[in-house]
Amino acid sequence: MKAVAEQIFLSGVESVLPDKMIQAQVKVIDHVLYFADTQIRLCNISHIYVLGAGKASALMAKGLETILGDRITEGYVVTKYGHACTLDRIRVCEAAHPTPDSNGIQATTDILDIAEKACENDLVICLISGGASVLLADFPEGSTLDDLIQMNELLLRSGADIKEMNAVRKHLSKVKGGQLAKAIWPARCVSLILSDVIGDSTETIASGPTSPDSSTFEEALQVLVKYKLLKKCPSTMLEYLTNGFAELVPETPKAGEQLFEHTRNIIIGSNKKALEAAKVKATEYGLQTFILSSELDGNLVKAADFVLESAFKIQDDPKIRKPVCLLAGGEPTIKVTDNGLGGRNQHFALYCSTKLMDRKGLTLLCAGTDGNDGPTNAAGAVVDCHTASEALERNIKPPDYLETFDSYHFFSQMGGHIITGSTMTNVMDLMVIIIE
Repeated sequence: MKAVAEQIFLSGVESVLPDKMIQAQVKVIDHVLYFADTQIRLCNISHIYVLGAGKASALMAKGLETILGDRITEGYVVTKYGHACTLDRIRVCEAAHPTPDSNGIQATTDILDIAEKACENDLVICLISGGASVLLADFPEGSTLDDLIQMNELLLRSGADIKEMNAVRKHLSKVKGGQLAKAIWPARCVSLILSDVIGDSTETIASGPTSPDSSTFEEALQVLVKYKLLKKCPSTMLEYLTNGFAELVPETPKAGEQLFEHTRNIIIGSNKKALEAAKVKATEYGLQTFILSSELDGNLVKAADFVLESAFKIQDDPKIRKPVCLLAGGEPTIKVTDNGLGGRNQHFALYCSTKLMDRKGLTLLCAGTDGNDGPTNAAGAVVDCHTASEALERNIKPPDYLETFDSYHFFSQMGGHIITGSTMTNVMDLMVIIIE
């Protein structure tokens, strides 16, 4: 069942590979460019520029080049190290994630230069996916890259959810929170977006570079207060946020501003799409399949308990025909308080393994669709009723690894890692639960 669960997971990932989605949803017919329900007559366009950021942006660009070819005037995308591919018309830069680096800083400068070059009769196509909040890297005047790295690490380890983290990121940037769209204006902008957030909000995905921003400087400061980061964050960045709250720094662009009349944001892929594809694969295996949710978020332990309780209820119900596959997706959060190696998916799986010791016939997989769980080479892990009990027999104690957030080393010893390599896509996490 572990192998079956992995194949179901991989089918979900396959369905959201970015080049395939681009080619399925972007068409040129009789000199008209079609994006979903948007049509643009190419005879009215002087130049087409392509800009992008995110783990999937290079492969998205490759799909777009297949469609537009030499119609593309110029382009630039920034992606994570190891996620680039060969492009003909669009430059690609690799930069660090989840910790920003100088490559990301330079790439962001180059992207803004092209954005500001675009004129009224031009079209800018933006390719946006998860990871762009870090890969589009810049910082306020007076701050440094080290300040940006420190702030990013504080946010990642704080337990803040993605919306809260991005409220801070947007207000320390000149490209996030609708500010890329502002740089592109008055040119026309169409953003093709691969969602990696709960609810598929375009202002949250990648910190919403081409979407109106509803968050404020005040809310950014409230996040720092809530997670007790005021005294820990760089003084230059705190000063900038405070100046913004005092209206000494312009707010991010808001809904209703003229520049958004020329901007269209289109979701081309999401966790829901991956779950539906995984459901088809599970059904092919003869499993009665249910999708629990595509919006698992909040505290990781509570999310795991919800998934487990749902599985236990079905396992104990004689009226429900077995075998059953439960699917879920989302991005629970975890506050890291020790220095072990792992990620939220491996931690999720390890926690669940301790609850499955007395539950024969249950298999659970939790993995990230991008192929990278935390700073490791694993996408996640798969467990069953034997995982924790066999570990204890070898004097490997799961609670110790949970306490130190060292799930990677637990699975390195016990097996169960899901290793995909870079998938070059990202639609959050998938959970597969098989009930025999």
